[in-house]
Amino acid sequence: MAVKKKNFGNWLFLVVLLIGFVFIYVLDTEKAMLILQKFKKITLQIIPVLVLVYLVLLLTNYFVSNEFIKKYMGEHTGVKIWIFAIISGILSIGPIYMWYPLMKNLQEKGVQNKYLVTFLYNRAIKLQWLPILIAYYGFKYSLVLLVVMTIFSIPQGIITEKLINKNN
Repeated sequence: MAVKKKNFGNWLFLVVLLIGFVFIYVLDTEKAMLILQKFKKITLQIIPVLVLVYLVLLLTNYFVSNEFIKKYMGEHTGVKIWIFAIISGILSIGPIYMWYPLMKNLQEKGVQNKYLVTFLYNRAIKLQWLPILIAYYGFKYSLVLLVVMTIFSIPQGIITEKLINKNN
């Protein structure tokens, strides 16, 4: 059994930030208090959305199995398969390399490449990062970006499918 190496990098980063904050507090208490106020404001904006996002992810992981995804991505149901490819791509979590075997399996079972590409394209939309995106860029910008990414995933899939079929 391999011994798992502990990663202290995250804790080290937190400690360095806290030491930096204490340093700023000692040099300029007023600026330190402004930093705390800004931190509190951002945190209060992000927490409700984070709770909602993680609830959705939890429910999705609990109720949607890989077999379910295979079943419905394998059917050619017109618009429904595109919607399913988009939504499952957005809701998919974990490292991308873990999805490659499933995608290969789906491809071997007859799922067209355009749906797989659409799925992979929409993996760029990470629900857990939406609160930060919205906090930095605002709701309108974030909404437009996500809608454009979602819409253009379909032509991206179609173009890829045509290029692959052209070369075969």
